[in-house]
Amino acid sequence: MDRYVVMGNPISHSLSPTIHAAFARTTKESIEYTGLLVPLGQFARSARRFFDEGGRGANVTLPFKLDAFDLAATKTDRAIVAGAANFLIARGGAIEADNTDGAGLVTDLTHNQGVRLGGAHILVLGAGGAARGIVAPLLACKPARLVIANRTAARALELAARFGDHGPVEGVALDAIPRDRYDLVLNATSTSTHGETLPVPAHALPPGAFAYDLAYGAGARAFVERATAVGMKAADGLGMLVEQAAESFELWRGVRPETRPVLAELRARMA
Repeated sequence: MDRYVVMGNPISHSLSPTIHAAFARTTKESIEYTGLLVPLGQFARSARRFFDEGGRGANVTLPFKLDAFDLAATKTDRAIVAGAANFLIARGGAIEADNTDGAGLVTDLTHNQGVRLGGAHILVLGAGGAARGIVAPLLACKPARLVIANRTAARALELAARFGDHGPVEGVALDAIPRDRYDLVLNATSTSTHGETLPVPAHALPPGAFAYDLAYGAGARAFVERATAVGMKAADGLGMLVEQAAESFELWRGVRPETRPVLAELRARMA
């Protein structure tokens, strides 16, 4: 039975094993998919051990997406553009990295949430590994404007410069977010994961816009509730998780699983 894992720290909360087990059942693929807690500072050692022992592929979550990118011998264009990876596969005796986060986000926003990205004004909160994976796919949808805001302005400016050739993107500090009629506000910070409050000015959460937290479940609740309280539509990142998992599953197994039944089952379980 081919073995796959999701690697992270923490990892016990991850729904990825449940999702991939459902995909395996519906596609009749015989796989084992488990969570792997990786000690901080030991990602490369843990990943190499997994693949040396016959592992076929891995998803990578916080805080190791940059480590996964650095580890891989070969990288897809998506991973190179992002400079971060959430997907690893053993291919020809080497480890290859990819990034399925952006594809998962765009699919969830457009297919599941009904958000129109073309011509939209988008605000991305955060400039870490999560943001790296989504900026290029968002810009590929041709928004009118994409603003990256981060506590440390230099990181936002650096990320904006990285993607400057892909579309209209700019970087600012969190307390200097331009006043605009944002259509979509994405929380790509680690605040939800860590249970922290994100200091965002009121004008950055405009009523009627769509707010989306890349985290899911209890961790995303504070941001989602704050957004809905001011009249925004809002969703957590559960759909993104399921859609990026489907992208990963197809890359590993060559078959695309249905996502809507899995997403519905998870929503019902978490209600």
